[in-house]
Amino acid sequence: MINRAVLVGRLTRDIELRYTSGGAAVSSFTLAVNRQFKSKNGERESDFVECSIWRKPAENLANFTHKGSLIGIDGRIQTRNYDDKDGKRVYVTEVVVDNFSLLDSKGSGQSNNKPASNNKPAKQPPAKSSDPFAGSDPIDISDDDLPF
Repeated sequence: MINRAVLVGRLTRDIELRYTSGGAAVSSFTLAVNRQFKSKNGERESDFVECSIWRKPAENLANFTHKGSLIGIDGRIQTRNYDDKDGKRVYVTEVVVDNFSLLDSKGSGQSNNKPASNNKPAKQPPAKSSDPFAGSDPIDISDDDLPF
């Protein structure tokens, strides 16, 4: 049997990391995934998919993402049920994430819960030149060094 879910979407909120009584890290989050077609109104709709992630990947996802982060996930669809405080049976369908990829560029934003470090001076990128070899040392190659 095959049970794989591969989704790309944006986090609807910051990831909240929790730990089980046994010490395993776990996070639950919602991923907003755009549909490929537009509605009658001409608007693109989204599906909001419940997801969970466990252990070290859960810690990494919580540390390196924030609300609105674009991520790709790979996992399996799982259903479960439980009785709520009123005794009603609640059914949950979610994607249990095995792997994820951060799809935002590094410069697209900073996590809301991570302050910028002000004790290091910002590095300036080198000035762009039209010659990609400008500033490099010349290489001495004779015809005897070439394989042809």
